[in-house]
Amino acid sequence: MKLHELSPAPGSKRERRRVGRGIGSGLGKTSGKGHKGQKARTGGGVRPGFEGGQMPLHRRLPKRGFTNIFKQQYALVNVEDLNRFPDGSEVTPEILFAQRVTRPQPAGVKVLGGGELTKQLVVKAQGFSAAATQKIEAAGGKAEVI
Repeated sequence: MKLHELSPAPGSKRERRRVGRGIGSGLGKTSGKGHKGQKARTGGGVRPGFEGGQMPLHRRLPKRGFTNIFKQQYALVNVEDLNRFPDGSEVTPEILFAQRVTRPQPAGVKVLGGGELTKQLVVKAQGFSAAATQKIEAAGGKAEVI
């Protein structure tokens, strides 16, 4: 293969549509917009959800619920996910983020009791469920709340 033989993949390049350039182009005069009307005007058209003046669906439906602005967002980890760490090691939120077990969350990490733990670990996190604490201590480890 030589430089002059290179070409883009078939169908990947397309010519720009030139509207309003004479009747021979097929898109002359009204530029494919038809005759008059709101959609033919400059800046014309209606916003998404507009229903021709009828009360739009998003205003017909009742409001429901509320957003709790004090809600805490935790990164959740099950105890079975901690089996990847070597026996006797200390597991902190920073290590969990570095190992890509979780992603950082504003409230930190909460350990849940899903699965079984076979390693003896010292786990430090912002929260533990009762089942998680029980399983970590049953395996000979320690659950410390930061």
